Amino acid sequence: MLGKKKKGEEEEEVRAFLGKGAEFTGKLIFNGSVRIDGDFKGDIFGNGTLVIGEGAEVEADIRVDSVLVSGEVRGQIDVKKRLQIYSTGKVLGDVNAPAFSIDEGAFFEGNCHMTRTETEVHALPLERSADAGKG
Repeated sequence: MLGKKKKGEEEEEVRAFLGKGAEFTGKLIFNGSVRIDGDFKGDIFGNGTLVIGEGAEVEADIRVDSVLVSGEVRGQIDVKKRLQIYSTGKVLGDVNAPAFSIDEGAFFEGNCHMTRTETEVHALPLERSADAGKG
């Protein structure tokens, strides 16, 4: 459900939503919070939280602040703050994160590198674009 928050989720306005039954292929760049309950293939970059809802299937390289997974994700995940895989979640791919938690019943297959600071996580294209526009 769009408005329902799991324990520990930050209060952020949802700026985009891909509902169940919807499919999208391409690049997603955002600020704020985005929720995906459908199928997504491509790349995801953002300053904010990405919520992968139960039943969602995402095949993407992801670089955002935080990711909360209740569905399935395949691809590399680089986060500045945290990655949370809930009991219904499944992640297949490598992870770079300063904080990473997996609930009982969740599935993770890949390598995990625990970063100590935000500077160890790759710069987001969004930040580079914003810097280029200054001056």
